Amino acid sequence: MAKRDYYEVFGVSKDADIETIKKSYRKLALQYHPDRNPGNHPAEEKFKEASEAYEVLSDADRRAAYDRYGHAAFDRRARANAGAGFHDPAEVFRDFFGGAGGGGGSIFENLFGGGQRDPNAPTQGDDLRYDLEISFEEAAQGCEREISVNKLEACEHCHGSGAEAGSRYRNCTTCGGAGQVRRTLAGFISVAETCPRCRGGGRVVDKPCRNCQGEGRTQRPSKIKLKIPAGVDTGARLRSTGNGEGGLRSGPPGDLYIVLHVREHEIFQRQGDDLFCEVPVSFVQAALGADIEVPTLTGNATIKVPPGTQPGTVFRIRGRGIRNVQGHGLGDLHVRVSVEVPTHLNSVQRAKLEEFAALCDSRVHPLHEGFWEKARKLFSGV
Repeated sequence: MAKRDYYEVFGVSKDADIETIKKSYRKLALQYHPDRNPGNHPAEEKFKEASEAYEVLSDADRRAAYDRYGHAAFDRRARANAGAGFHDPAEVFRDFFGGAGGGGGSIFENLFGGGQRDPNAPTQGDDLRYDLEISFEEAAQGCEREISVNKLEACEHCHGSGAEAGSRYRNCTTCGGAGQVRRTLAGFISVAETCPRCRGGGRVVDKPCRNCQGEGRTQRPSKIKLKIPAGVDTGARLRSTGNGEGGLRSGPPGDLYIVLHVREHEIFQRQGDDLFCEVPVSFVQAALGADIEVPTLTGNATIKVPPGTQPGTVFRIRGRGIRNVQGHGLGDLHVRVSVEVPTHLNSVQRAKLEEFAALCDSRVHPLHEGFWEKARKLFSGV
């Protein structure tokens, strides 16, 4: 099934800014995250689709490549490799004609020489991706987490060799020790592919390891401790070196890339390193002025609301936002005042308000009088 357009995945136009894309991605990621949809395969596929689209559109260079070449600009391997980037469109043809890993080489390498590899050389393991959901507070303040990853690692019995003790190697009879087999396309093009029997090694053992059946690797869970720095946001990627899959023929392991997804907060919204929240104040506090407490991520703070404060007024508290992940200080907290209108008045309260209303004139409500003055001029044509 063909991939959907990345912009279509997020429901945005091609000229959408990064904040719009990030907002859409955060919504989809939280909706379809595997932890919230256990066993739901359609949700898992939507989550992967959104994550793949965000990896491209959140990076300026990748996005430019995608806008120019579409999906052809990127590696199409099924395993998510967080290190994948821009590829020459000709790479698509190389992959189709027998390249893309395994030491097989592309049609261009096989026809014109070059690109020869030692079939018996150790091969580095694949990189892995792990999606981790963390709380808003954990993202802002940093934390340590432990995750469990099932991955292929060097077999403990044969230490990655794939052979029983005392076993001898001999050339693979399928490929004659070359590590490659050839097949013919369209009746005239000969293409080299990785040998399916020796997996490109060129040799097989007399006695394959009874534990891994000659693979040299076994699947097992691994506990990994992570240190998440303060200031990360949704889409941030952490690299855990050497915690990917083990390599073939005792090759070095790949890396593990952890993609973070930050849960939304009930009170705060984030824009860059700044935080925003809305705090209700009473009619009396707004009219007479007051010192009010407001929440922050590190405890309450006090702001002074001057007399006559209007709804929507924003107060800034410096240094009470998010710590910059690059170490460039702290953002600010922006507090928007929402004036709460009294409800469910008893008879005494209503009488007092009616008495207050009778005492009011244009000096008490200048905005009200100014609005209607403008309206009268509009209707009178002055």
